[in-house]
Amino acid sequence: MYFTDRGIEELEQRRGEEEVTLAWLADKLRSFVDANPEFETPVERLATYLARDDEDDE
Repeated sequence: MYFTDRGIEELEQRRGEEEVTLAWLADKLRSFVDANPEFETPVERLATYLARDDEDDE
């Protein structure tokens, strides 16, 4: 198990039943980077991965 799995599991347990929009997620990611600028590159990579995830299906 990776260290990050704990955070992912907590997210799923606490908010797994909620429905969110991608606009909400984008806003949360922006807020996170504003508060934690050292994570700008990893957040950018995650956002790009999520945006392009369906390209593998073609």
